[in-house]
Amino acid sequence: MNEKYVVIDLETTGHAPVSPDKIIEVGIVIIENNEITGEFSTFLNPNREIPPFITNLTGISDQDVSDAPSFQDKAAEIASLFANGYLVAHNVPFDLGFLNGELAAAGFFELKNPVIDTVELARILYPQAPGFKLGQLADYLEIAHDEPHRAITDAHMTAKMLLLQLRKLRSLPYETITHMLSLESGLKSDLYALLSEQQQALAFSTDTDENMDIHRGLAIKKTSNDKPEKQHVETSFGSYLDAIYEAGGTLEQQMANYEKRSGQREMSETVFDAFQSKNHALIEAETGTGKSLAYLLPAIYEAVTANKKIVISTYTTQLQSQLLDEEVPLIRELVSFPFNVALLKGKQHYISLEKFERELASDQTDNYDITLTKAMILVWLTETETGDVDEIQLPSSGYIFYRQISTDSENAFDPSSPWFSRSYYQKARRKAQHADILITNHALLCTDMFNDYQLLPSYDKAIIDEAHHLEETASKHYGLTLNYVFIQNTLTQIGAVNDGNWLDKLLKDQPSNDEDGFSEAEWDHIFENTKHEIDDLFRTLFQYVVEQKQKSKRLSDIGRVQYRFDENKEDPEKWSVITEMVNRLTFYFRDLIHLLSSLKQQLVTVKPDDNHYVDEVTEHMASFQSIIDRLEQLFLMDTDNAVKWIEMEAYGAKNAVYLYSEPTDISTLLANDFFKQKDSIILTSATLSIRNSFSFSQKRLGLSSENLITAKISSPFSYEEQVQLMIPNDFPDVRNDALDDFIHATCEAIISLARITDGRMLVLFTSYDMLRKSYYLLRETIDINKYMLIAQGISTGSRSRLKKNFQTFDQSILLGTSSFWEGVDIPGQDLSCLMIVRLPFQPPNHPVYEARSNAFKHEGKNAFFELALPNAVIRFKQGFGRLIRSGSDRGIVFVCDTRIKKARYGKYFTESIPSVPITHESTQTIMEKAEEWF
Repeated sequence: MNEKYVVIDLETTGHAPVSPDKIIEVGIVIIENNEITGEFSTFLNPNREIPPFITNLTGISDQDVSDAPSFQDKAAEIASLFANGYLVAHNVPFDLGFLNGELAAAGFFELKNPVIDTVELARILYPQAPGFKLGQLADYLEIAHDEPHRAITDAHMTAKMLLLQLRKLRSLPYETITHMLSLESGLKSDLYALLSEQQQALAFSTDTDENMDIHRGLAIKKTSNDKPEKQHVETSFGSYLDAIYEAGGTLEQQMANYEKRSGQREMSETVFDAFQSKNHALIEAETGTGKSLAYLLPAIYEAVTANKKIVISTYTTQLQSQLLDEEVPLIRELVSFPFNVALLKGKQHYISLEKFERELASDQTDNYDITLTKAMILVWLTETETGDVDEIQLPSSGYIFYRQISTDSENAFDPSSPWFSRSYYQKARRKAQHADILITNHALLCTDMFNDYQLLPSYDKAIIDEAHHLEETASKHYGLTLNYVFIQNTLTQIGAVNDGNWLDKLLKDQPSNDEDGFSEAEWDHIFENTKHEIDDLFRTLFQYVVEQKQKSKRLSDIGRVQYRFDENKEDPEKWSVITEMVNRLTFYFRDLIHLLSSLKQQLVTVKPDDNHYVDEVTEHMASFQSIIDRLEQLFLMDTDNAVKWIEMEAYGAKNAVYLYSEPTDISTLLANDFFKQKDSIILTSATLSIRNSFSFSQKRLGLSSENLITAKISSPFSYEEQVQLMIPNDFPDVRNDALDDFIHATCEAIISLARITDGRMLVLFTSYDMLRKSYYLLRETIDINKYMLIAQGISTGSRSRLKKNFQTFDQSILLGTSSFWEGVDIPGQDLSCLMIVRLPFQPPNHPVYEARSNAFKHEGKNAFFELALPNAVIRFKQGFGRLIRSGSDRGIVFVCDTRIKKARYGKYFTESIPSVPITHESTQTIMEKAEEWF
C-alpha cells in the first residue's frame, strides 16, 4: 500500500462543470509511502462573477481571484502532479468532472488515473459514522479541520482521512477482504490492487484476532453470552434518592455546575409510589425537568429490589439512543449497585447472518447501492455487537435489500440453523430475558400486546415515555396498510421462472417437473395475471378517487390526496367493479399459495431435514395470505369500528395508491388488553394535560380513574424572562376566503422577523399546500443570497438532514409541517424565533378525524370540544416546546393565527403552556418590540 495518492479538492462557482461554472481554487496534497510529501494550491480566475452564496460559503471573493492565473495557465502543472498516482477526492465525480472539463477546454488530455472516492471508502469502512460529509467525518475521526470549504485545507483533511482509511483497511480480517474483492468491480473506487495486496499479506499471516469469530467464511465480532449476576439491595428508596439528589449526593459529584431540580425528585417519588400501590400514572413533565433520569432511577431500584423486569417504551429511536448512551452510563456512576439494561426491537431491525451468507454467495448482478450496502455490512459485522440496522447509515435502496436479509424474513426460532447460536435477534431476546430494565419502542410494545404478550419477556410494570403517541401507534397496529409498490415488490422478490429472482434460484438449485405437482408454466401464467390484476385494481382506484367530488378529498401533510371511503356509501355500480377486481385478485393469490404449497411438499420430500427453501416457501405463502386478509378487510368486510381511506400521489404514477384502515376508538382495546393486564403503567410526556387537566388523555387511552395517579411537573426554566409570545392583531382572517392575503402577510412577517433574528427561524405549518405556496412566494421576495431557505417536502433530505442543514448555515429559515412540530431539538442560538402559522387543528375532513368526530356526534357530544380542540392544544404545546431547550435559550414565539386571542377557546392554548408575556398588537409594533427585546 505504498502507492502514490494525489488528493484534490476544488472550490467552484457552482455545480455545473465548465458551462457555466468554473474552478476558483485548487488544493492538492500528495501522499507517498503513507506520508504527506507535497502540496499545491492556487486561486484561479473564472472570468465571471462569484455568486454571493459561494463567497459566503468559502470566503473567496471576486477580489481574491481578480489577479489570479486562469486554468489554462496552470493546466500543465496541475495535470503533471497526477502522473503515476491514484486520484483521490471526497466525491470523485464532482472534482474529476470539473478537472477533466477544464483540461479538455484547455486542449489537454483528460485524466484516466485509477480513483479512490473517500466518501465511498468512508461509507464502507465507517458504516456507523453519523454522516459522510467531510466535516462530519473529520469530527467523527477527530481530524482537526480549520477553515472548511477552502480547497487546500479540505484537501489536507481528505488526505489525513485517506491515511486513516488505509490503516483501517489493513486491520480487516482475511474473510472480509476476500468478500470485498468479489464486490470491488461494482464500486466507484479502484480498490482491486489494494485489496489483493492485503489479501495476500493476510494469507501468509499466522496472527489471529481473538475478538473475531470466523464462521462459514464470515468474520463477525465475538459477543459475550454471560448471564448477569443479580444483586441484593438493602437501602430504602428514600435513602437511595437522598444519596443521589441531595447536597453532596452523587449527582452533584458527577455533574459540573449541578443545580438541584425539585421537580426531578418529585417525579421519581411519584413513579415509585405508583409502582408500590400498583396504580397507573399520567405524569406531564415539562421541558427541562430531566424526566428520563427521574423515571429511570425508581425503575432501576424497583427492578433490582423486587427482582422484576421493568419495560421502558419510547416512540423515537433518538430517545432510545439517549437513554442507552447518556442516561444509563450516568446512572451507573450515581448508584451503588450494578443493574442490567437491554434493548429489544422488532425482528426486522436485526440482520440474519444466514440470509446474508446466501446473498453473498449469489451470482446475480447487483446495482451500485446493493454492492455498497453489502460492503458496508461486511465491515459492520466486524464491529457490531447488536446486528441492529439502526447503527448504520445505508444508502436509500440499501434498506430495501436489508429487509430481505433481516431476521424478519427468516425462521429465527430454528435451532437447526448453522447460524442459530450466532443470531443477533436471539442474543437480543436472551439479554432482554435477563435484564432488569428492558428498553423497547411503542411499535413492538403494541405488537406484543396484540399478540397475547408472546414477543417481549413477561412484565407487570412499564414506563411509556413520549406517551402522547401511544394511542396513534396502537391504532396503527390494530389497523392495516397496503399499497401498490409493497404488493408488487412482494411478488417481484419471488419472481417468475427464469427471471433471476428467488423462485428461479430455487428451481435451478432444486429442479422440479410438472409431475411433482408444481407446474412452472402454470406459475408463470398466474403470476403474470396477478401482476396485471394488481395494476388494473390500483389504476381503477386512482381513477375512482379522481372522479369523486372535490369536497370529499383533501391534501395530506405530505401533499397526497386523501379520500375516505365507506363501502355502503360509494357509487354502487363503480364500487362493484372494484370489489369484483379485489375478489379476482384474492383468487389469483390463493392459486399462487396452492402452487407454493405443492412446491413445499416436493422440497420436504427431497430434503426433509436440511432445506432452507422450505422455510422461505412458508414465509412467502404467509406474505400472500397477509395480502389477501388485508384486501378482504379493506374492501369485502363491513367493519363498524374502523375508518378506511385511500391516499394517492396527485401527480405521481396512476397506480401510486396507498390504502389505510384504523379503528375510530382504541380506548376500550387499550383498557382491556393493556391497562387491566398490568400492575402499573406510567405514562409520561411533556404534553399530556390541557389547562392542567388530564381528562382528555385519560379518556383517549381508556384509563380508569379508580387506580390512576396524575402529576404535573413544572419546568425549571424561567419562561417569563426567556420567551415572548407575540400575536399580531392586523392579520387577514384566513377563514374568510383570504388565503392569499394571509400567506402574503405571513411571508412579510417572516422576512421582517428574519432581519431581526438573523434568520434562525423555524416556521411551523399545518398544511403542506400553504407551506409550498409560502416557500415559492418567499423565494421571490427574500434575499436568497443572504438567507438559506429550507422547506420540508421541497428541499431534499430527511427531517434530520434538513435540521442539520438549518444548523450549518448562520442565517437559515426552516419551513416545516407535520413531523417538525415535535422531536426536533435545536438548542441555543441556532433557533431564536418560532413562528406558528395556524393553530394546529386537524382538517375536519381528515379521514380519521372525520370518523371519530361522527362517532362523538352519534353519542350526543360536541366533537370540537371533545376531540378537535384537545388535539390541537396538545399539538400546539409540542410546537411551542421547540423553542426553549435549555436554561440559556431566548426567543420569540410568533403566532399568526389571531383565533388564539379572539376566539372564546383561545385561552385553552395560552393557559396550557407556561406563563409567558403576551403581546397582541399591530405587526409593526410587534416588530419594534421584538427588535428591542433582542
